[in-house]
Amino acid sequence: MLCYCCSKKLYSECCEPKHTGVAIAETAEALMRSRFSAYCINNWAYILKTYAKSQRKALNEQTLEDSAQGTKWLSLSVVTPPSKPHQGGRTTDQVEFKAYYTLHHKPYLMHETSDFIVEDGEWRYTTGTMHSDSGLLKTGRNDPCFCGSNKKYKQCCLKRL
Repeated sequence: MLCYCCSKKLYSECCEPKHTGVAIAETAEALMRSRFSAYCINNWAYILKTYAKSQRKALNEQTLEDSAQGTKWLSLSVVTPPSKPHQGGRTTDQVEFKAYYTLHHKPYLMHETSDFIVEDGEWRYTTGTMHSDSGLLKTGRNDPCFCGSNKKYKQCCLKRL
């Protein structure tokens, strides 16, 4: 099965090792992708674990689950170029991405620039800045699908609503 993060890699070779603790995210982008995949499969423990300590204090798994009620994540595209692995020097990074999802059967876009830091040798999410194009998508049935499949919306993600 292909990974939920749209990397075109197998889930077992991409985000699953991070979700199971076999591997850690080597870059901020890899962490962001694994967080997206975790939202797709409702892995609240992993999402909580990948927040920076300062943000984690105000969160718990139930809060994360409650905030995602009715949300179905569809696809992800990374806008920023790939980041380099943390090599003992770089301790902050940003990743700009577009995540497409449905909420109560309507399509939405989350366009965010996320901030990451290295804590205890691992990348962690701190905060994000939403871009102005985030929100409800105005997509016609015959428009190209926003997920990048090169199919019409009605033949792709509309079926998954």
